[in-house]
Amino acid sequence: MPTGALGRLQDVAVHLAGIAGACPPPAPRHPVVVVFAADHGVVADGASAWPSEITAAMVAMVSRGGAAISVFAEAVGAPVIVVDVGVQTPLGPLPGVKAARVADGTASLAAGAAMTRDEAEAAVAVGIEVASEQMEAGADCLIGGDLGIGNTTAAAALIGAFAGRAANEVTGAGAGVPAGGLDHKRRLVGIAIERAEACAEPLEILATAGGLEIAALAGMFIAAAQNRVPFIVDGVIAGAALCAADALAPGTAAHAIAGHRSSEPAASIVLNHLGLDPLLDLNLRLGEGTGACLAFPLVQAAALALADIADLPDH
Repeated sequence: MPTGALGRLQDVAVHLAGIAGACPPPAPRHPVVVVFAADHGVVADGASAWPSEITAAMVAMVSRGGAAISVFAEAVGAPVIVVDVGVQTPLGPLPGVKAARVADGTASLAAGAAMTRDEAEAAVAVGIEVASEQMEAGADCLIGGDLGIGNTTAAAALIGAFAGRAANEVTGAGAGVPAGGLDHKRRLVGIAIERAEACAEPLEILATAGGLEIAALAGMFIAAAQNRVPFIVDGVIAGAALCAADALAPGTAAHAIAGHRSSEPAASIVLNHLGLDPLLDLNLRLGEGTGACLAFPLVQAAALALADIADLPDH
């Protein structure tokens, strides 16, 4: 075919070969969606129009198969696993939900550090453990998702700290803010960025301004990269997790595939900061791993193109 005829798809195929260390790369056929869930103390400071109880309700919705990520994952043949890293509302046993609680949500990042260093480290370890379990069970592509009311506030603060950007640049409406509350949310993010900028190392930044589910996502990305398994990054929450992962384990972002460009302002900042080019741009900002999941067929097609498209015989 003409050089470059596959456009971005060819770039993805080459990237997959680099991740796998083999050409052609193995085509992923067993994707798994892992959704990490946790609550955020900053919700009590007016960061969101929604109460923290919605996080638990959404976990139950995913368990029942009724959430957007449930529908999209079924479309691409991916099982969905929810990991409770720190949902504030107690959860009973739910199908497809793994209990791995580090704490009952975070403290308010506007009042002090969101997590202790030990909590942040434990949450990263949860992500590494879950990713390792799934890869050992045969997962050949990991799709990360998130659930957590208030997590766009934490994500904005982390991205601001890691990318060196101001609160007004990284703060969007997320799932919704109270009437006239965007300026207040920016103030909360600005407080956390200022505190994080005084931190000496990446884990301390993550503990200061992050969230338990964000730390767990970072752990999953690190484990996937170290095992040469492709992983697809979703929107702004996953982008914040990838910033943390790449700071904790340099080179992690070079193994990432950006699923889509979220309409949250910090999402484009992350993509530019880490040098990633997203596959889709659908004005999505739902989270849960939805945009990453929708990108999976393109990732699979790219690998199959490199492996299975035949060469013309010489003439």
